[in-house]
Amino acid sequence: MASGAIGLVHPGEMGSAVGAAARASGSRVVWASAGRSAKTRERADRAGLQDAGSLAALVATSEVILSVVPPLAAIDVARAVSTLGFAGLYVDANAISPATARAVAEIVEAGRASFVDGGIVGDPPRPGSRSRLYLSGAQAARVAAIFAGSPLETVVLDGPPGAASALKMAYAAWTKGTSALVLAIRALAAREGVDGALLREWEASQPDLPARLERAVLSTRKAWRWVAEMEEIAATFADAGLPDGFHLAAADIFKRVAGYKDAAPPSIDEVAAHLAGATKRA
Repeated sequence: MASGAIGLVHPGEMGSAVGAAARASGSRVVWASAGRSAKTRERADRAGLQDAGSLAALVATSEVILSVVPPLAAIDVARAVSTLGFAGLYVDANAISPATARAVAEIVEAGRASFVDGGIVGDPPRPGSRSRLYLSGAQAARVAAIFAGSPLETVVLDGPPGAASALKMAYAAWTKGTSALVLAIRALAAREGVDGALLREWEASQPDLPARLERAVLSTRKAWRWVAEMEEIAATFADAGLPDGFHLAAADIFKRVAGYKDAAPPSIDEVAAHLAGATKRA
């Protein structure tokens, strides 16, 4: 195991920026190109990441592995890394429930690796951004040191694995959950023919909502990824004895607009009409 090597799985939009932040603090960051797209390779190259080729090679050369993947892939990635015999420090920085984070911990610790739970709040970290990586677990401070002086601020929580994921779930329950809600409200108003009146009332009495709606529409390109995140949030609420229906509905809203992935930004009217149409067909 090469001292100081950080293995990143996988350099998507967020992951590549996290890898670049680790590089900014002096770490050598590697990734595995096998099975990945040309777009992923371009992101990794821009971030200055070194290609290990395969996941097996990444595991063999990494002291720390950072998992930054869509929520549905978190368990599978942990299993794949554990199967390859990784016995270093595994950091799960995915948008998953505390229960899922603990399941990941069991998988990697069964293979003799150590585990740190992480949750990222904010946009991909870049100079001038306000992004934070919340961390919990016995070696959280060691992970925080990896990003010292980088654009990614770290916050070590006084709690066991699961605490960082709980913070992420609570935060995203508002930011992304309300994005789904405002999209659904606009679609309802459009279907009933009162969307113009609603927008005028918002401008008069809720002046922040039109801009929030606009941001929610622009974010539909990420909706495909947020479906599972809303389901993880719903599970977190259910595990706490709280109603989970809010975020199961949000998952449904994002599922209906998941087709905007990689598309040109749609208009507010286009998204509202699409959602209202999906409601009529349901």
